[in-house]
Amino acid sequence: MANSNENKDLTNREIKRWQGYFSQWTEEPPQVGLTPKQAIWQKNKATLWYYPTPNKRFHTPIYIIYSFVNKPTLLDLGPNMSLIESFGKEGYDVYLIDFGIPGYEDKDMKLDDYISSYVQPGAKRALHHSNADGLTIIGFCLGGTLATIYTAIADEPIKNLILLATPIDFSTIPFLENWAQAIKDGTFDVAEMIDVVGLVPASAMGVGMRIITSPLYYSPQAALLQKSYDDTHVDRWRRLNMWSEEHIPLPGATLKQLIYEIGMENKLIKNKLVINNKRVSLKNIKANLYALSTTYDRLVPPEQLKPIMSKVSSRDKKFLEVDGGHANLALRGEIPDYFAEWLNPRS
Repeated sequence: MANSNENKDLTNREIKRWQGYFSQWTEEPPQVGLTPKQAIWQKNKATLWYYPTPNKRFHTPIYIIYSFVNKPTLLDLGPNMSLIESFGKEGYDVYLIDFGIPGYEDKDMKLDDYISSYVQPGAKRALHHSNADGLTIIGFCLGGTLATIYTAIADEPIKNLILLATPIDFSTIPFLENWAQAIKDGTFDVAEMIDVVGLVPASAMGVGMRIITSPLYYSPQAALLQKSYDDTHVDRWRRLNMWSEEHIPLPGATLKQLIYEIGMENKLIKNKLVINNKRVSLKNIKANLYALSTTYDRLVPPEQLKPIMSKVSSRDKKFLEVDGGHANLALRGEIPDYFAEWLNPRS
């Protein structure tokens, strides 16, 4: 009798497993971006979102700069899976600059334009709206690269700079050494290809991410199937997978700048980058600095971020490497203790 019940449980579990697995195609996509917000400034495709905390404890608001190759939905995937929600619970007002989805008419937009047209005006609006005397800037991935550039040339008061999984030093380019060498020696003229396309389509950005993360590209499906009998696991997987496939187009001028000036010539870490006629010297960064990397990040390994520690003038600075992958820092329902212990006293 016991064996019969065990076999029945196993059968039901397998049925449940396959129902959960196929739900990614048979059910409506989960709703994301549920944390209450207000649009307080807009320009072109960009929007500055304001997320008021229900329990304000800190005077210094958070200004988030996210990457421009994905939608920022990773930061607000759903209840108990939202970095923005967790900051609100902790007592922080949050502002997020959402760059939107560029069109072909934006193909000539450069990093200079992201800074002068969106990042800096967004910071000014956040300061005015919050009536605060300084900002905590949090940059995620390439958004952290923008945050670093902006902080180095900003006139606005920046109290804290937090960099999450941010590429700064391109002395080594993991998993793309052959491509990088081909670009350097001229056997692969990527600039000409980008000029022909103008606006790099979202599909091409997706292929690029697959090349970098290969051979792990199919592992998400395996991860789902392994625990697809668990409704909570399936829901979290679907939300994260939806974000991972939401690549957006990238202006060709920006991509060329990233490849050649930031990547090949490594100008940012060498203090040779010029943005809007200003030299970006990391020595100008005096804000409290907190840099976090994850051990298993295949996109931005720790060695691409850690060198910034010796380049800035910040007296209060800390580098921390924690377990996890590229997106793990954004997938918590609450702020990790190591994060809160650093930020709260400085806010």
